Amino acid sequence: MGSTRPSMQELIGRRRRAGFVGRVDERAAFRRNLDLPPEDERHRFLFHVHGDAGVGKTRLVKELEQIAREAGALTVYVDEGVAGVPETMTATARQFAAQGRRFKELERLLAAHRERRHEAETALVMGGPEDREPPSAGSLAVARAAQVGLGMVPVAGAFAAALDTDRLAQGADRLRARFRSQEDAQLVLSPERVLTPVLLSELAGAADTAPWIVLLLDTYERTGPFLDPWLHDVMTTDRYGALPANVVVVTSGQHPFDTARWGSFADFRTDLPLGPFTEAEARGLLADKGVRDEPVVAEVLRLTGGLPVLVSTLAESGPVGPGDVGDPSATAVDRFLKWERDPARRAAALAGALPRQLDEDVFRTVVGGSEDRAGTLFAWLRTMPFVSERGGRVQYHDVVRAPMLRLQRLRSPQGWAERHTRLAEAYGRRRAEAEAGLRSEELWADEGWRELRLDESYHLLCARPRAALPAALADLVTACAHGEDVVRPWVRLLAEAGRDADAEAARTRGGELSRALAGDGLAELLLLLLDRARGDEPWRATAWALRADALVRDGANERAMEDYDRALALDPALVRAHRGRAVTRGGAGDYEGALADLDRLLELEPDNPWNVILRGEHHRLARHHDAAVADLSEGIRRDPTSEFALASRGAAHERHGDLDAALADFDRALGLKPDYAWALARRARVWRGLGDQARRLADLDRALALQPDWAWGRCERGDALRVNGRDEEALADYDRALELDPGYASAYASRGVSLSNLGRHEEALTDLDRALALNPDYPWAREQREYALSRRAGGDEGRP
Repeated sequence: MGSTRPSMQELIGRRRRAGFVGRVDERAAFRRNLDLPPEDERHRFLFHVHGDAGVGKTRLVKELEQIAREAGALTVYVDEGVAGVPETMTATARQFAAQGRRFKELERLLAAHRERRHEAETALVMGGPEDREPPSAGSLAVARAAQVGLGMVPVAGAFAAALDTDRLAQGADRLRARFRSQEDAQLVLSPERVLTPVLLSELAGAADTAPWIVLLLDTYERTGPFLDPWLHDVMTTDRYGALPANVVVVTSGQHPFDTARWGSFADFRTDLPLGPFTEAEARGLLADKGVRDEPVVAEVLRLTGGLPVLVSTLAESGPVGPGDVGDPSATAVDRFLKWERDPARRAAALAGALPRQLDEDVFRTVVGGSEDRAGTLFAWLRTMPFVSERGGRVQYHDVVRAPMLRLQRLRSPQGWAERHTRLAEAYGRRRAEAEAGLRSEELWADEGWRELRLDESYHLLCARPRAALPAALADLVTACAHGEDVVRPWVRLLAEAGRDADAEAARTRGGELSRALAGDGLAELLLLLLDRARGDEPWRATAWALRADALVRDGANERAMEDYDRALALDPALVRAHRGRAVTRGGAGDYEGALADLDRLLELEPDNPWNVILRGEHHRLARHHDAAVADLSEGIRRDPTSEFALASRGAAHERHGDLDAALADFDRALGLKPDYAWALARRARVWRGLGDQARRLADLDRALALQPDWAWGRCERGDALRVNGRDEEALADYDRALELDPGYASAYASRGVSLSNLGRHEEALTDLDRALALNPDYPWAREQREYALSRRAGGDEGRP
């Protein structure tokens, strides 16, 4: 019977795997941790590898992943290739599937997220605020955000930034009505809320089949800004559910961990700071590669300073004697390649450093020659220790790439510009091919197209920094219409191209914009762009309008109106500014001002049916019944599938007293979108008018099941319960409505009436006084206050 123990050869092979030498203590600490059960106080749930570029962080992380797999763990590795939490989950699901563990429900929701997000970014969709009388100051602010974020504008244009999940998190509940279901709304507005509990559930299932699950998050200096808050919530709170105890997380970046956020987690975390190799480690790696001649070893140690990526690169080149050691003043690049005698390979290695990442097609563009020759050189390049591979594409290590770029730029400025121009043209052709079949408004929603545009812009900036910068900034402004996840790579691009091309303007601008985005987000970034503008940039009007959108989402509506005015002063025909100013005015109750903007909007964009519907909705809010019905009917004629237009016309009919017409419209709207909470709540008013209290309550129950944190819906159901003599139950809904919107005058008045019905007259009067303080011109509240006073004076203790 054969032994199940590994052989000596196998163990030696493991230790020599991929030429990995050194980091003995770090590997041992991680391996020991996997020998400890999670309940052991010595067990650590989080390892953080950190150190300067070139110290071998990624190689160590990959080694830790291999150690984990040898221990039977399921593993996931992600790096800067992900741009957000949902993308991280996509990579996680894909890698678990490759290891035989499908996360089917997570995969389904991720696919739905991508589809819903794409629909939201490319379709012209509408929604609207509740039109209670009178609206409170707090609810008006929410209505403005709802209108801009989801209701009444085409998010493929200026308002797509409203889909930025961080900015919309607090208002998501108010905005759900525009989606097919509550889940759809959350998948777009706050995908982490929907996806993370499912991820944790899937991990729990996987945790039952493997001793460990190890999640490795590399290049954390780039992914940390969006992953770190989420990871902290997942690991230290139960906000999303329980994380299995046999999960170990490894993060790796240039900076130490954020102690302000993770300080209380210190007892459960191990820091692995990395510096250059010790002399013994460097000698061990060189010996492992057959480099043992002492003068050569000494020269390698001197040239590299023990930096692992450089030691490995020089060792791989195979110097054979002291005669190979050249002038110590030679450039770093010559040192990396000095023992590679094939001039074609040396030239190919230098040329391959020009793109940020490359596949064989891009490599062929930059090295030229036949397809076979380029393929052979590319195969050789993939074996070099200073490159890493992800998804079939090769990427140089920054420590090696930077001096290679500098060498080429300084030796031949003309050749540098020509090669980058050739690469820009190649990416431009790819981008043009990717545009086939896509409408113009869909391009920025397509991740593949955006990546090609980024690479094209990078090479243009490297070739002609001064000439290309205005176009890159214009693209950055356009990216701002699609949220911070789309903006972030463009900001990074400016900094990278500025550094690589030694272009001070681009480098400085990239750094400033990065800090602005990390501070107050898009509004600050756009203001910085505008402050630095020369005054003749064609994108300035768009930037002011986009900044206004961001200010509306932040509740700074007066400042937003100023920015919309600035945008229109620069470009009186800017559609997104007219639309933004209209919905902001409408959200503030200035319906006449909004209608003036909408009239102009229809002059500029007459064929867009949503503009007609938008104007019809504002006529409804302004109580212009005939005009509202006319516009909404025209919108329905142009787009019979618009559930919003049908529901809005139904609401107009209901207010006008035409209950049969209203019921028909609401039924059609709900036939198109059964989970349309706003239509359900509005139809409940029709049932109220028809005296059908049972159906009224049924519709309100369905609406609140879909949208539980909806102040207006809560107040409506409270009213329905109160009319049916169920005041105690009504109080719960009124209380919740006021928690959600403390400035809701109608909810105070209605709660006051229920309190009076229950004989709690002093509390009732307090609420009714509050309602009148919020809205002095509130006849029903004044009438109910007088009635409550008379009941108190008469000793009426309310219903038994």
